[in-house]
Amino acid sequence: MLDAARDPVERLQWEVAARTLELGVSVVLDFGFWSRDERELFRSRAAALGARTQVHALIVPLDELWARVERRNLALPPGAFHVTRGQLEKWWSLFEAPSDDELETQA
Repeated sequence: MLDAARDPVERLQWEVAARTLELGVSVVLDFGFWSRDERELFRSRAAALGARTQVHALIVPLDELWARVERRNLALPPGAFHVTRGQLEKWWSLFEAPSDDELETQA
């Protein structure tokens, strides 16, 4: 279900970003970019348009993420879904933090 909602939105965001890059304007893609493969895919897409890329990552410890999720769960807006500790731990195990070489600017 989440992918069904997320995928079309991310596709549209990339279309807008690509057109913006073609016009020579910088863009920020605020995606999860959970895996190196996903980061490399978008890096290569940007490079094909002649753009340089930079990865910025804000990585916090799992316990801090859980504290934030617990606060979020207490005041869910309509349509939002509750996240359990088990879900968060599963997602955490799938995340590949960027390596130092990924955090360097790519020409």
